[in-house]
Amino acid sequence: MAFLLMFVTLLHLITLAMLFIATMEKQWWVWDATKNSDLWYNCMYDNATETWLCASSKETEWLQAVQALMVLSVVFSSISFLVFLGQLFTMSKGGLFYITGLCQIFAGLTAFAATLIYTLHHTEILGFKDSDSGHFGYCFILAWVCVPLLLCSGTMYVHLRKRE
Repeated sequence: MAFLLMFVTLLHLITLAMLFIATMEKQWWVWDATKNSDLWYNCMYDNATETWLCASSKETEWLQAVQALMVLSVVFSSISFLVFLGQLFTMSKGGLFYITGLCQIFAGLTAFAATLIYTLHHTEILGFKDSDSGHFGYCFILAWVCVPLLLCSGTMYVHLRKRE
């Protein structure tokens, strides 16, 4: 049982880190090595100065929904971890981690909604006619990978009993 507890804790920390990276990094849509877009900025690499020049993304309703859902997913997962630590030290023997599991499942569902919206409406979010010439970046893929991991860890928390 101690192995399962360590596994679930490690899985939770890994998915939380992946979720944070997916939310904050600059590779949700990539056109080439010199131009990309994320949830917050559109960036272009300037060869003359060898720096990235970034401008705020055009605020659309779809982009705001994706931003809010991804931030909410990070918040739910963080709250879930803090509640888990609290329950680990205060819960009586035999108790189940329901609150932790439900928060983690909500984090998975909000990440799912955000990535699904971005998948279906990336042309409106990017606001460019040439969005077909690019491809999804690693942060978008990382967000999709987080969805089943969050849902699985949430389910494991719901079934996990505290042992001494």
